[in-house]
Amino acid sequence: ALSTCLHITCSRSPPDFCNSSKIVSSGDKDQDDGLDFNEFSKYLKEHEKKLRLTFKSLDKNNDGRIDYAEVKQSLADLGVNISKEAAEKILRSIDADGTMTVDWNEWKEHFLFNPATNLQEIIHYWKHSTVLDIGDSLTIPDEFTEEEKTTGVWWKQLTAGAMAGAVSRTGTAPLDRMKVFMQVHSSKSNKISLVGGFKQMLKEGGPTSLWRGNGINVLKIAPETAIKFMAYEQYKKLLASDAGKIEIHERFMAGSLAGATAQTAIYPMEVLKTRLTLRKTGQYSGMYDCAKKILKREGVKAFYKGYIPNMLGIIPYAGIDLTVYESLKNFWLSHYAKDTANPGIFVLLGCGTISSTCGQLASYPLALVRTRMQAQASVEGSEQLPMGRLVKKILEKEGFFGLYRGILPNFMKVIPAVSISYVVYEYMRSGLGIQK
Repeated sequence: ALSTCLHITCSRSPPDFCNSSKIVSSGDKDQDDGLDFNEFSKYLKEHEKKLRLTFKSLDKNNDGRIDYAEVKQSLADLGVNISKEAAEKILRSIDADGTMTVDWNEWKEHFLFNPATNLQEIIHYWKHSTVLDIGDSLTIPDEFTEEEKTTGVWWKQLTAGAMAGAVSRTGTAPLDRMKVFMQVHSSKSNKISLVGGFKQMLKEGGPTSLWRGNGINVLKIAPETAIKFMAYEQYKKLLASDAGKIEIHERFMAGSLAGATAQTAIYPMEVLKTRLTLRKTGQYSGMYDCAKKILKREGVKAFYKGYIPNMLGIIPYAGIDLTVYESLKNFWLSHYAKDTANPGIFVLLGCGTISSTCGQLASYPLALVRTRMQAQASVEGSEQLPMGRLVKKILEKEGFFGLYRGILPNFMKVIPAVSISYVVYEYMRSGLGIQK
């Protein structure tokens, strides 16, 4: 029922509500790209029926009027918490007589020519986007509406997101390799600058060496995305206190558990990615050769080195990412949402980029420890240290900022990664026929 309300935040602005092409596609039963009188009449009757059901579901006390508290409660039931001011702003955009309540006639008049009929359809503006791939897949998965699940739109969106991630990671692979290189090899006694590091790589392996490890980094997107999505849906069912509704803390728990499940399943690929990224010319002929040599020399347990710091990193990353995104979203809705809930692409990309960057910043020390543990056996003269002793050694020898080696190339790749993934995602959406 909530779907009609966030499209709400809100007005009757033609771009959002009087979307004539969507009305035509909703009512055009004979697929002739037009509406005759009978089709239009039928569309109005069916749409009015849906609007009536939505109105009733929002009218919690059945008094025939919707007030700000009912709007606020209905959104909270969907896991979207807004302030009293934001709820009143939503109400004002529909309230024609200035009573700060909305009766059936006002509701019908406002939404009759808006093909949006449920709150989930509205919330799609503020989905925490799978579009943004900055190299880490630890974010809470996207929510999909029941309509998206039944019509198969969900898998198209996941496919578009995976393709966007593949192109984005390939485009920023040299910076990602530099990050890993600095995480493992840079220290107070062996300072590696950005320019110096690239010169070393080019001298050792030529231009193509800048993309070492990218193949498996792209390859792991598909299984990780699929496992995380399926696990997330199951965890939501287990954790939701009320069937069909999920609170923000339940979403965080389900998302974190889904991330941990996916990471556990594909973690050997993470180890292979680190080893292939750091390899010297001629050390491995490919992924299979690398896996075979690790198995022969170090055994099966080598494929789970750094597993504990990796799992611990999921909670601060996902938690801070989600919290910052929700805070920025609510701030925008409270202060700047005037005619529509749609904030525009720059605000959405900005919110997503800031929240993901904050998540990365909080979990970066754990990511560095994980990478060093994954690489230990391949670095000459390196001790095989457990997590606690490795952290202690880094702090003693390099100080606190030793835990942030490689942060510069990591941040440098954020904006190009976000830009590339968004452009590719939009192109894929168009190619797969996903409506905006």
